[in-house]
Amino acid sequence: MYAMYGRLADWYPLLTPPDDYVEEAAAYRAALEAATTPLRTLLELGCGAGHNALHMKHGLDCTLTALSPAMLAHSQRLNPDGAHVLGDMRTLRLGRTFDAVFLHDAVAYLTTRDDLLAAARTAAAHLRPGGVALFAPDDLDEDFEESGETWQHDDGDRSVRMTEWSWRPDPDQPRLRTEYVWMMRAGGEVTVHHETHEQGLFTEAVWMEVLAEAGLQARRWDHALEGEVYPRFVAVNPSSP
Repeated sequence: MYAMYGRLADWYPLLTPPDDYVEEAAAYRAALEAATTPLRTLLELGCGAGHNALHMKHGLDCTLTALSPAMLAHSQRLNPDGAHVLGDMRTLRLGRTFDAVFLHDAVAYLTTRDDLLAAARTAAAHLRPGGVALFAPDDLDEDFEESGETWQHDDGDRSVRMTEWSWRPDPDQPRLRTEYVWMMRAGGEVTVHHETHEQGLFTEAVWMEVLAEAGLQARRWDHALEGEVYPRFVAVNPSSP
């Protein structure tokens, strides 16, 4: 478990406050509503701290899942009206279906085609006929460019500064690395943490193949957000075989 989602998870809502997700979550909700009717139940696989769910959940019966107990606890505090389940998106089976399944950027931590297929099959297993799954990876193999970003937020006596740098160590491998350096100040003292996250990087063709193999009918949706365009996949469970 990466420290960001484990022992440092208490800093996560300060690093990316829930209010930062309003525009993004509204676009996801609209995409789901455009793809299936009715939309009454939602399963999120890899909900993180529950920030998207906070803005997507209104009028919906939500079930939120995560692999990290610390992140799931954040979501439980933020979304006490939703059911919460600790589980792995590759293997989770809840024994029920939903109108929609949502996988945000936690899907980026799937680093092999087999893992991606397993998550797609989990989504398909939880969709009613005619239901829709929305997958939101950060990057595609053919579009990836090395990049960096700096984040900063303050809240009372706590402050955090983080530098993020995503790069590709091997152009022949379907994965990237994201380096995170955190500087956290509390009570007048600063601590520094660095860690490297391994993430998957798949082509659009692989995504489409995997979703089809899982029994879903998919299309790409280019999502414009804050001046950037992100690849998303909207995948419907056919009403009949």
